Amino acid sequence: MIDSAHGPNPAPDRTPGPVTADDLALVLRLAAETLDGAPADADWSRPAGALTWDCWTTVEHLADDLLAYAAQLGPRRPPQDRYVPFRSVRLSPGAPNSFVYARPDSGPDGLVQVLEASGALMVAMARTASPDTRAHHPWGLADPAGFTAMSLVETLVHLHDVARGLGLPWEPPADVCHRTLARLFPDVPLDPAAGPWPTLLWATGRGDLAGRPRRTDWRWYAEVRATG
Repeated sequence: MIDSAHGPNPAPDRTPGPVTADDLALVLRLAAETLDGAPADADWSRPAGALTWDCWTTVEHLADDLLAYAAQLGPRRPPQDRYVPFRSVRLSPGAPNSFVYARPDSGPDGLVQVLEASGALMVAMARTASPDTRAHHPWGLADPAGFTAMSLVETLVHLHDVARGLGLPWEPPADVCHRTLARLFPDVPLDPAAGPWPTLLWATGRGDLAGRPRRTDWRWYAEVRATG
């Protein structure tokens, strides 16, 4: 997170186009295929990259985010000042507060199905919600494209975390990363030498870029911004 009092500093030269439901569907498919590639004896209790959560919990958290974002767009009158009030619980100290969990006895296949199901609902909302819809997120009142971009960044970076924990490759499409950066991180100029994916990792405190200090405090900007 960055100090929101400073506000975003838009980079007007970036015009990669808007994020789309197709972008999210593609990234979710790649995410599921990546997780399916984990060895049968993979230890899902290992930390997910630099997170304190383990790999299993991080995938559950991602599924929870995706379903929560879809839910924000669903009511006739989407909430403007809070999340849809599902009852959520924290299973252990330090774990995320969630309402989406996979049954442990379902194994990694069941966990991936939970992720795919939550993601599919968010993709459906991205395709069908009116562009005029606005709903609450703590980092800005967002439209469907904003929730699509938030779903993308959650998937992109948390798959990075889990892939590090499980020793899996994860290199998402550069064009999708570029569109996600442009929508949610107007304060982050694209590093042309590094490319969109390393820039997005730097923007979310997960990587280094030459000439820039590592981010330890960051946020994104979900609100709708004027274009044209």
